[in-house]
Amino acid sequence: MKNKNKKNKIKKKGKIEMSHSQWYFLGIVILISIIVFLVVPESFNPSLGFFLTILKKIIPIFFIVFVLMFLINFLISPKQLVRYLGKKSKIGWPIAIITGIISVGPIYMWYPLLSDLQKKGVRNGFIATFLYNRAIKIPLIPLIIFYFGLAFTIVLTCVMIMASVFQGLIIDKILKIKKGG
Repeated sequence: MKNKNKKNKIKKKGKIEMSHSQWYFLGIVILISIIVFLVVPESFNPSLGFFLTILKKIIPIFFIVFVLMFLINFLISPKQLVRYLGKKSKIGWPIAIITGIISVGPIYMWYPLLSDLQKKGVRNGFIATFLYNRAIKIPLIPLIIFYFGLAFTIVLTCVMIMASVFQGLIIDKILKIKKGG
């Protein structure tokens, strides 16, 4: 059954599909909201106001993210990305470092994209470097400076970046030996 669902999702690429359980969950949430509105409207109104306030704050962010995603998809093709991060690339190290540092979100969300890039020819060392540099978080830099000082933060960040490149080179070397080349 799971393989059938995966095949259907692959066939209908580009469309958002929801499973039956997701539809049930959405229906239950809507039903509970209607019941709360009918039974205790004084509790429903503040929560609706809070929801609308949050929605007003995040819609501009969604719009910016959508525009950025559109521009990236429009301007950068997978072939260009593989050219910059491919087997003979020299500019791949800075790209892997910078994208690793600025990447956000849970790591498991990056695995499918990284797997796809690997299948298209991106070097494993660049993927390792990207993953290693995810430990450097820009929003946390002021906090680490506050607790440990500027010199410590600069040294730690530089060492992490150098170690990530070193780790990427080691991964490339090990996998090259493993393949017999």
